[in-house]
Amino acid sequence: MKRLFFALAALSSVLCATAQSVPHKFDVNTRKAGAEIASTMYGIFFEDVNFAADGGLYAELVKNRSFEFPDHYMGWKVYGNVQLKDDGPFERNPHYVRLAYSGHDHRRTGLDNDGFTGIGYKEGAEYRFSVWARVPEGGEGVFKVLLCENYSQDLNQHFSQATIKIDSKEWKKYQVVLKSTKRTDKGFLRVILDKESAVVDLEHISLFPVDTWKGRENGLRKDLAEALYDLKPGVLRFPGGCIVEGVDLDTRYQWKNSVGAVENRPLNENKWNYSFSHRLFPDYFQSYGLGFYEYFVLAEDLGAEPLPVLNAGMACQFQNKELRDNKAHASLAQLQPYIDDAFDLIEFANGDPQKSEWAKLRADMGHPEPFNLKYLAIGNEQWGDIYVENLKIFVEQLRKRYPHIKIVGGAGSAPSGKRFSHLWPEMTKLGVDLVDEHFYRNEEWFLASGTRYDNYDRKGPKVFAGEYACHGKGKKWNHFHASLLEAAFLTGVERNADIVTMATYAPLFANINAWTWRPDMIWFDNLRSFRSCTWYFHQLFTHNKGTNVLELTWNGKPVAGTEGQEGLFASAVIDKTTNEIIVKIVNTSDKAQRILLNLNGLSKKPHEGVLTTYRADDIDGENSLDNPTKYTPQSSAIVIDSPNFEVEIAAKSFAMYKIKK
Repeated sequence: MKRLFFALAALSSVLCATAQSVPHKFDVNTRKAGAEIASTMYGIFFEDVNFAADGGLYAELVKNRSFEFPDHYMGWKVYGNVQLKDDGPFERNPHYVRLAYSGHDHRRTGLDNDGFTGIGYKEGAEYRFSVWARVPEGGEGVFKVLLCENYSQDLNQHFSQATIKIDSKEWKKYQVVLKSTKRTDKGFLRVILDKESAVVDLEHISLFPVDTWKGRENGLRKDLAEALYDLKPGVLRFPGGCIVEGVDLDTRYQWKNSVGAVENRPLNENKWNYSFSHRLFPDYFQSYGLGFYEYFVLAEDLGAEPLPVLNAGMACQFQNKELRDNKAHASLAQLQPYIDDAFDLIEFANGDPQKSEWAKLRADMGHPEPFNLKYLAIGNEQWGDIYVENLKIFVEQLRKRYPHIKIVGGAGSAPSGKRFSHLWPEMTKLGVDLVDEHFYRNEEWFLASGTRYDNYDRKGPKVFAGEYACHGKGKKWNHFHASLLEAAFLTGVERNADIVTMATYAPLFANINAWTWRPDMIWFDNLRSFRSCTWYFHQLFTHNKGTNVLELTWNGKPVAGTEGQEGLFASAVIDKTTNEIIVKIVNTSDKAQRILLNLNGLSKKPHEGVLTTYRADDIDGENSLDNPTKYTPQSSAIVIDSPNFEVEIAAKSFAMYKIKK
């Protein structure tokens, strides 16, 4: 039998141990399985920033489909005889348009929608147009729906069309499927009234690709949902983030507005429309088409635990003073409705449709079975006495009514400092189950944080590393080096699985033509997407988290990039379901490192395995829309014939050894 084959010599080599002196000896105790690794350990965090929902994961292609933006025609070009009305069929979305004859056969009446930085059409793909319509004065209403491109070389702007006839004075939903004959990422939708038509009213003008995730009509963009599915996340945190807080309490995310009939979910201002003066998006609002029901269904699709975040009675503290008032933060006397929202959400997720109105709504929406909600986060990046006072009341009432729900509190917006130091003891006193820590930090911080969790109190709450990302100095993009340092940090998270039970990178999505925040895990335009180097590292950890930690030491100490360890980080786990040992090593240094892996307890007979390496020829390189797989992990089969074997880890690279025990 070959003792070694298909090894990637240029990246990492596996050699039989010899008497040659080896500088670094890593001891892995395979005999004793340590702390269990939570199924939720590596997950995803979704927030509607960077047009991640409308214009992103939510597959709706029409912007301002119900004319509810403050500028009611934002996103639309209106021409001819078009009137805006406000007595429509949906109470919380009352606006609609009335189309009538322009007064001249050669003056058209209609409206165009540019979508989100244009509408992407794929050649051969089908698109479902739907609208609520009526003929208020009777007769027959006729209009055309056209898929168009802005700069066509043909005589016609449109390349696909359909005719819809309206024959009722009552509001009804009409649908038609159009097949695109062209590919364009900057198209638009046109609705144009026939000159012989009766007066027509139109509301909730919508266009979806037929081929959505799972084929659902109010569905998700398929390639973006697949990128989440391929991660195999253990937890899905939603819907934010700062949008949970809002710029003020009026614009906070209210989950009850995001469920029920999609046509009647009210518009909400997105916090990220005006947050940064250098990246303003005054057309950024939340349709709530992607709402809490859809988030729960997505978590179920992904096999992830749902982790909703609710407002703690506080608006964004970065944009408001730390004082209670009617606009910024609720008074204690005003807090009960926020707590009732938490109660009602638990009923919506888990309740019996025969006993709970919110559970009945869930069933009416198509999911009679409970979603089995286990976790609930209260607040996002709150701090100070107001947050502690509010959270105390939440905890007391939730424990009394729903003691099985695990409560997630927060440690503020930074991984250290005055606010962080104040909040952790308070979270322990309150008895929350997990504490949400956030860290957007530079390379030096990630290199110095390999032992961050080694000395945490094991008797207190568990840790949720809810938002982490390496922001390179002057390089806030998704270059390989930043992603490599995130992987180095995750080895410390994995080693401390007894205290850290969740970790999610942030943000998740970004529209390359309309982003506010970077770096981000998955980038997209109207037709394409790519998975960043961070995505691939995160996948390596989610797919190989194992079931239990194994002790891995170098000279009796964890390998965590500490002094004298030459930029090396490592962790080891065992997967009892597959009987595999998994060793992850990150070399952050500028030179290759030779290591003797000593798998104590492994038998001396040959063992099959897989070596996976990840490196880049340019550490500042990244994947892109034009080259989405430029940097991806590479795997090869290996066989080792000794529990002691020598490896070489290339400079600035990752290596993972997966060995059958």
